[in-house]
Amino acid sequence: MVREDGKRNFALREADGSEPSEFSGSMPRQAALKAARTLEPAPSEAEAERETIRLREKGTQKVHEYEGWAWKESAPEVDDEAGDFWLNDLDEITKANVSKQGIEYLDEE
Repeated sequence: MVREDGKRNFALREADGSEPSEFSGSMPRQAALKAARTLEPAPSEAEAERETIRLREKGTQKVHEYEGWAWKESAPEVDDEAGDFWLNDLDEITKANVSKQGIEYLDEE
């Protein structure tokens, strides 16, 4: 269901059917990227192990399935005038990417 701010909520769905985490985004991919950043990051994108991420859109029986991976990268140089001064304290950041695999509809009631 869409919130007043246009975002939708998605529950991370485990293999056993449990839903331990929730992510929000205006599109399913945005929520999937947030979920992918919680994966164990690899030293580089080339070495990243791909994992299945299943997100059920709250209020529906629609499950979006993605292949996701995360990796560490050096933090970018920061322009203090841009307001990104908090990045100065970081040596590395976690980046992520996802690839849509499909949509499944649950039969549960």
